[in-house]
Amino acid sequence: MSFQPKGIIPPIITPFTEDDAIHEPVLRRLVNHFIDEGVHGLFPMGTTGEFYAVTDDEYKRVLEITVEETCGRVPVYAGANHITTRGAVRLAHIAESAGVNAISVLTPMFIGQTQEELYHYFKTIAESTPLPIILYNNKPKTNVTIAPETAARLGEIPNIVGVKDSTGDFTNTEEYLRLTRGNPNFSVLLGRDTLIHAGLCYGAAGAIASCANVAPRLTADIYDKYVAGDIKGSLEAQFKLAPLRIACNMGTFPAVIKEGLMMQGFPVGKCLDPIAELTDGEKAKLRMILQEMDLLSKEGTL
Repeated sequence: MSFQPKGIIPPIITPFTEDDAIHEPVLRRLVNHFIDEGVHGLFPMGTTGEFYAVTDDEYKRVLEITVEETCGRVPVYAGANHITTRGAVRLAHIAESAGVNAISVLTPMFIGQTQEELYHYFKTIAESTPLPIILYNNKPKTNVTIAPETAARLGEIPNIVGVKDSTGDFTNTEEYLRLTRGNPNFSVLLGRDTLIHAGLCYGAAGAIASCANVAPRLTADIYDKYVAGDIKGSLEAQFKLAPLRIACNMGTFPAVIKEGLMMQGFPVGKCLDPIAELTDGEKAKLRMILQEMDLLSKEGTL
C-alpha cells in the first residue's frame, strides 16, 4: 500500500438548506475554496461533517459531490463510521463506489469494546475493501480508545495506513509514533488542532483539523512552514490558530465551525437538530476572535 496520508486535511462540514437537505452548490464552493487555500486533502462525513445525522443516500451524495468537484486535485478521505462491523463495512462499500481515495473509521460508539474486539473490528473492515484505512480514535466522544499497542498491531495490515488521534492526550500520540516508527507505511495524524505543530516535531504526518474549515490557509501554514524548515513560522501559525480551536468549546460541536463559516459568507446552514445555534453572546465572542485572527473583515466577511 503506497498511499500516504499527510498534510492538513479539513474534515469538511456538511452544508444544509433551511429544510435540512444537502446544499450542493455550497458544498461545491467549499471544496474549491479549501483547495485554493492550500489544504492537502478533503475529508467529508467525519465528526465535523455530522456523519451521524445523514441517510445512506445523503452520505453517498456528499461523497460523490466532493470527489467530482475535487477532480483529483487532492485526495478525498471519507468517514465510514458505524456502531456495528457490518454497518461500517456497508459504508466502506458506499465510499468505495463513490470513488474516494481512502476512508477513516471511528471506533464503535455507545458500546464498550476490548482491545481484541477492536482489533477484529478494524481487521474485518480492512479485509472488506481495497481502500486505504485510517483508524480514528476520538475517546472524548466515544469513550472507547485504540491503545497504542493495538494501533501498532493493526498497522501491520497492509491497507491500514494510519491513525487519527483526537484524544488530546499527547502521550497517547507520542506512543502511536514511538510504537509505529519502524513501519514506513503507517502515519500518525493529529485530531486536536492545538497540537499540530507539536505532533510534527515528534514525527506526525499532519492533521485532520476541523478548524481548517474556517482557517484553511493558516492551518496549512503550520504544516507547510514546518516542512519548509521554517520552524518558528510554523509555531507562530499554531499559536495564531489556537484561539479558534479553544472557542469550539462554546456550544455543541460543530456549531462554532458552522457559525464561523456563516460569518465568512458561506451559507452552510445550522447543525441538524438537536444541536442549537450559538447564543448571541457566543456569536459576538466568536466574531471578535475571528477578527483578531484576520479571518474576518470589519464588515463581517473575508
